[in-house]
Amino acid sequence: MLVLAASGVPSPLYRVYQERFGFGSGVLTTVFGVYAFALLAALLVVGALSDHVGRRPVLAGALVLEAAAMVLFLLADGVGWLMAARVVQGLATGAMTGALGAALLDFQRTDRPLGPLVNSASPGLGLSLGAVGAGLLVEFVPAPTDWVFGTLTGAFLLAAAAVLLLPESSPRLPGALASLRPQVHVPTAQRGAFLAVLPCLAATWALGGLYASLGPSLVSGVFGVDDHLVGSLLILALNGTGLLGSLAVRGARPERAMVGGALTFSAGVAGTVAALLTGSLPLFFVAAVVSGAGFGAAFLGAMATVTRGVAPGERAALLSSVFVVSYLTFSVPAIAAGVAAGHLGLARTAEVYGAAVIVLALSAAAALLVRRRTEAPAQEQDAESAQPLAA
Repeated sequence: MLVLAASGVPSPLYRVYQERFGFGSGVLTTVFGVYAFALLAALLVVGALSDHVGRRPVLAGALVLEAAAMVLFLLADGVGWLMAARVVQGLATGAMTGALGAALLDFQRTDRPLGPLVNSASPGLGLSLGAVGAGLLVEFVPAPTDWVFGTLTGAFLLAAAAVLLLPESSPRLPGALASLRPQVHVPTAQRGAFLAVLPCLAATWALGGLYASLGPSLVSGVFGVDDHLVGSLLILALNGTGLLGSLAVRGARPERAMVGGALTFSAGVAGTVAALLTGSLPLFFVAAVVSGAGFGAAFLGAMATVTRGVAPGERAALLSSVFVVSYLTFSVPAIAAGVAAGHLGLARTAEVYGAAVIVLALSAAAALLVRRRTEAPAQEQDAESAQPLAA
């Protein structure tokens, strides 16, 4: 929660930095995007390291690096400093993403497996808390960046110390140096499920990237509301309701949760496009809430589908692969949107973006339904062939 809150904090501050340092939408989304690229690099290199050396050393080291990133934000007096801070933050977050997710799976009870739920709900809730907290400070505190990043620096150092008090949850396995080769490793048993959930991950995280980078700018530039808090509340409307979506389907079968979530998400994004076309800010917020609920349900279904039956020694590698896809689609489309906005305008860019995301989400739902229909006869045949053996 702390890590994701810190990654959401800069969203309402981007406009503050824009006014302070004088840069446009293209530079803004580039500052946003370098974080995701650094995170991806760390995922590819050290994403599976905790499967070999244990969870605690990876988490403690990455939390200290995260504290260093907060210090860089404190010292920022230009775009170059912002870039450096976001790169260090991305490296730290990427280094611990797989280890955090794997630790949640390690510690979950076998009779109440909550790991996929926490893995899917934490990003949205953390991003929301960070964005809204920063938005409140921007509106009501004279030096918001000092308060935000000073507090987070201390929190990360305390968290690093606290991690060392946890029991180690993963056995140490050989091959630590070999695991540092950049790679995306999906265990053979999970590859079919991984391919099935890819379009869903791409659609949901691409919309999250648009809101995190350009959401407050849309509120200001399209709907004429300059209040920084309102811009951060838009991020809460999308990401905060993701938790509610996850909780609503936690008892459902993973495939059903993902299909239902993808359809709800598509309806919400369609509402977003309609709001941009009509200039309705209330509809824009309602659509963000519906999209967020669909995001949460679809992502929980995708996580539960892809992590089902994964071996303990492959958990960090698999989750790192999932988040490589997630953060790649979180960043690249948002950067492209920032560049396109300079030529097409914010509203038109967001409309085209929304239409593309809807197509992706619907294709994910359709692909999973087809996969279920093709697998059902094979499962029935296996069950029939096993009956004589059981007898």
